[in-house]
Amino acid sequence: MAVRHPVFAYRGRHSLTGGRPRADLARLEDAIGHKFSDRDLIAEALTHSSATSRSRSYERLEFLGDRVLGLILADYFHAHCPDEDEGQLSLRFHAAARQSTLASIAREMDLAAHVTSQPGMDVAGNDSVMSDLVESLVAALYLDGGIDPVRAFVHARWPLDAAAPAATEKDAKSRLQEYAMSKGLALPSYSLVSREGPDHAPMMTYSVALDGHGTETATAGARKHAEQQAATRMLERIEQGNGSDG
Repeated sequence: MAVRHPVFAYRGRHSLTGGRPRADLARLEDAIGHKFSDRDLIAEALTHSSATSRSRSYERLEFLGDRVLGLILADYFHAHCPDEDEGQLSLRFHAAARQSTLASIAREMDLAAHVTSQPGMDVAGNDSVMSDLVESLVAALYLDGGIDPVRAFVHARWPLDAAAPAATEKDAKSRLQEYAMSKGLALPSYSLVSREGPDHAPMMTYSVALDGHGTETATAGARKHAEQQAATRMLERIEQGNGSDG
């Protein structure tokens, strides 16, 4: 049985669902695969800060949802890819958790049609907002029903194919290089930051630097894994910077 979070005890006095047709919420619940006991949760998850105070928008739920989603994805890949090392698991994790993946899921569910926002705001065309909506829904689902319905939702909606090979090591580095070239920037520069541990089991930290975007670092047991993860983190930083209107 799900344990309700006490922070939501006030919701009966400050309902957010008043302007939302019950049929619309019911259709969205069908798409999520969960009937909410507290529909104010799902309403808050779909309310952009442009339409209300930040404390009543989805931003706090987004914060929680990011962490809950990370746990579900990490647990899935750890359980279903037992022969892969940390570097390969990280590739799968970042592909499933990156902004473009979440935005695609949001569009498949047509979440923009359910959002309350400032009139004229282009919700559907903003990857940052769309990915934030997915994370806030994950948090609302977790608070209403616990971890099991979240796991069912993620397994049903995310492209989690453990049988397919993880993305190749060159993917993130190639994408980052292509981005730099498209913007007229110098190519990304990779450097060894530190090397620790015995020769037979070293742990190496590498950094990647890109003009105008600073540096990112990552640690792994092999140079190629560390550079790949650093490139992935740099791409995530670029994605977040390009979609900072959320």
